[in-house]
Amino acid sequence: MLDPRLLRSFIAIVDAGGFTLAAERLNMTQSTISQQLARLEDAVGAALLDRAARPVKTTVAGERLLGYARRILALQQEAESALGDPSGTATIRIGVPEDIVSSTMAKAFHDFAGSHREIHLDVTAGLSRDLSARYRAGEFDIVIVKEPAAGPDCRATFPEPLAWFESADAPDEWPNPIPLVAFPPGGLYREAMFERIEQEQLRWYIAFSGSSLHNVLVAVEAGLGVSLLPRHAAARYRVRPFARFPGVPPIAISIYAWESAGLIAELVDQMEAVLATRVNLPVKTRK
Repeated sequence: MLDPRLLRSFIAIVDAGGFTLAAERLNMTQSTISQQLARLEDAVGAALLDRAARPVKTTVAGERLLGYARRILALQQEAESALGDPSGTATIRIGVPEDIVSSTMAKAFHDFAGSHREIHLDVTAGLSRDLSARYRAGEFDIVIVKEPAAGPDCRATFPEPLAWFESADAPDEWPNPIPLVAFPPGGLYREAMFERIEQEQLRWYIAFSGSSLHNVLVAVEAGLGVSLLPRHAAARYRVRPFARFPGVPPIAISIYAWESAGLIAELVDQMEAVLATRVNLPVKTRK
């Protein structure tokens, strides 16, 4: 490997046009800079400068090496700068349901990352049950999940109002069996839908299955069927409550975190504030 110090002396001699001025620029003696050039020539096995020329000129080998030498030193400086910058050197892993990743939550992440440049936020959106299992397995530092009831170790919990929805242009009466728009198996709303339909002793079938809340809402908006969904998310679509199934109890939006102090706790507080604003309620923290 070529010694960057020798390359720096070589470049200085070429740029200065001679040994004396190069030595002055590098704050070393002329004999030292001459020795360093000699060591570099020994390392590459070729003469790099025509010493007889005034000013000195590179040989063919020296000309070939010069570009590489400049790039090597530039990369070295870039690496030193990168290693000296702590930005993104620590990761906080977060799991959230898709509809919780709102512009307000994203701004909270932005503000936190701006205040703590050393932190890299790794955010994963998904279904609550999968997120909860991954949190318990240690894959997330912080997780927000929707669940029938908050666990005893949650940091805070808020009610999520639910309702059945149909298209704003839906017919007065749906056919029998009634078409449902649902999430894939494992989705929290999916099982609650089936339970309610069976309580009503109605026949049903899955007309559309969507992997995201947006896809499900678009399908409901298009009239493909009815679905059980968060009121907050449905407000942005051309849908209306399905009057046949009123009185849906809310579920819990809960936030969990392994650490109760430090930067993770600070971020949890900011995320709690967003959730409180989302449901227009004060934070209810569990110790």
